[in-house]
Amino acid sequence: MDSRKIILLVGALIVAGLTAFFARTLIAGSSAPQAGAVAMAAPVIDGPEVLVATRSLPVGTILDATALKFQPWPKELVDNAYYLRDKTNLQSLQGTVVRSNITAGQPVTQGSLVKPGDRGFLAAALGPGMRAVTVPVSAQAAVAGFVFPGDRIDLVLTQTVAGGGEGQPLKVSETIMRNIRVLATDQRTDNLVGEDGKTQVRTFSNVTIEATPKMAEQVAVAQTLGSLSLSLRSIADNSAELEEAIASGAVKVPEGNDPKAEKAMMVRLASQPSAGASSYQTGADVSRYQRSTIPGKPVGGDGPAMQGVPIMQSGGGGGGGTPAIQGPVVRVARGTAMTVVPVGGKN
Repeated sequence: MDSRKIILLVGALIVAGLTAFFARTLIAGSSAPQAGAVAMAAPVIDGPEVLVATRSLPVGTILDATALKFQPWPKELVDNAYYLRDKTNLQSLQGTVVRSNITAGQPVTQGSLVKPGDRGFLAAALGPGMRAVTVPVSAQAAVAGFVFPGDRIDLVLTQTVAGGGEGQPLKVSETIMRNIRVLATDQRTDNLVGEDGKTQVRTFSNVTIEATPKMAEQVAVAQTLGSLSLSLRSIADNSAELEEAIASGAVKVPEGNDPKAEKAMMVRLASQPSAGASSYQTGADVSRYQRSTIPGKPVGGDGPAMQGVPIMQSGGGGGGGTPAIQGPVVRVARGTAMTVVPVGGKN
């Protein structure tokens, strides 16, 4: 190869290397521009503070301290029906009932609330299709006064069931209704607040509850059967009742993974009273000296016979117009009629 071409090639390589070195030095030496976050100042609302709902408040909701708050509102949008901070006592609104739906963050108007003692208060507190029923209770059966309007309770019936045979009658208690909302205690529909701002506990002799028309009829009958007592429910959700409601079809599970639809389902379940499929306890469950069933009426004895209750006997002799039957039999009483059914052996 020509020496001249070799010299030119080496010179070109040297120039290219120097150019790359200087370019790398310039890039490494220059600092990358920092992207600074521009802090957006919160908009200042020029207006008074008005009362707004902290959550969705459907018709019939009994308000508590967590349902409302004050929030600044543009003065050009303030209506005369709004509750203003400087003219409103928030404690006086506790226990009032929502007469029209209020969405979360919406200002509360004076016409959307009904105060205790106002005309139509109890009717506004009732949900659509529900009824108000008053139940007499004792101080011991009313959880010693720790039940307040807006709480959820279970209704327990305690009764004494007389039966055939000798001995004491059967004592039994059963939970006949669940998740019942309390509307009033005695004639108060709000919580009694003391000077220190705390809710005062007091006893009462009557409690007004919210029930369906069918449940109202059942409560009326239950009062004639025995004594009613209240069982205060926890605020926490009950997963077992949710599964039972889903299995029975009382609650529809929303399709997909929509959190709002699931929350609406939980709200419907939490506000839905239920009756039927009651749980019960008999005297034998709490004391060995009590029994768990009603004994059958002795054959030929006086008193009402147990309807549909089989009475086992090991053998049967003739007498009293009854044909002699050899072997064990079952006597089934249906009203005043007695049927003898052979179980085995020969007639």
